[in-house]
Amino acid sequence: MSTMFLDTEEIREMTDRKTRVAQRRMLNALGIIYRIRADGGLLVLRSHVERELGGAPVALARKKEFTPNWSAATNG
Repeated sequence: MSTMFLDTEEIREMTDRKTRVAQRRMLNALGIIYRIRADGGLLVLRSHVERELGGAPVALARKKEFTPNWSAATNG
């Protein structure tokens, strides 16, 4: 089960950076919103990353209701 936030290893893997300063620079470059915890760690919402990088399911458009064209069916 995934958690609400990326863990330290996931942030490191996504940014390909080891230090928090370098990770923040990469997150900024990617347009990923994050917060800095009191201990200096990064909080990155998993749902935001999925949405920004294309991993979240896209809402399906409502299927248009079919309405027959009865005037075209008449012989008239």
